[in-house]
Amino acid sequence: MDRRLIEEKLESLRRCLRRIALKCPVDAETLATDLDAQDIVSLNLTRAVQLAVDLATHLIASREIPAPDTMGQAFDALAEADLIPHDLARQLKKAVGFRNLAVHDYGAINWHIVHGICRHSLDDFRAFAAAIMKLDSL
Repeated sequence: MDRRLIEEKLESLRRCLRRIALKCPVDAETLATDLDAQDIVSLNLTRAVQLAVDLATHLIASREIPAPDTMGQAFDALAEADLIPHDLARQLKKAVGFRNLAVHDYGAINWHIVHGICRHSLDDFRAFAAAIMKLDSL
C-alpha cells in the first residue's frame, strides 16, 4: 500500500470537508437559492465521496479483498474485512447515492437534503479517515 498516496487523499478529503463546512449556509433555504454555495458544496461533497471510494478501493487492492462491482460495495467489502464498522459502510453507501445523483442528474438534487448531509453527515467521512489512519499497514 502506498502510504504517501493514502496521506495525500486523506488531506484532500479533509480540505473538501473544511470547504463544505465553511461554505454551507446556516439554513437550508439559503442553500436552495444560493447557486454559488450549491456549486461549492456539491463539488466538494462529490469530491469527498470520490476520495473515500478511491481510498476504499486502494485498501481493497492492497489487501487482496475481492474487487467490488460498485462504488458502494467497496465500503461493504471493507466492513466485511473488519476494516471499518458496518454502520459506517451503510452511511458511506448513502453518500455514493448522493454522488451519483450530483454527477448524473444535478437538476434533481434536493438542497434541503444536501443541507442535512452537510450539517449531520460529514462526521461519517471523518470517521472513515480515522479508521484508515488506525490501520497497522499504513
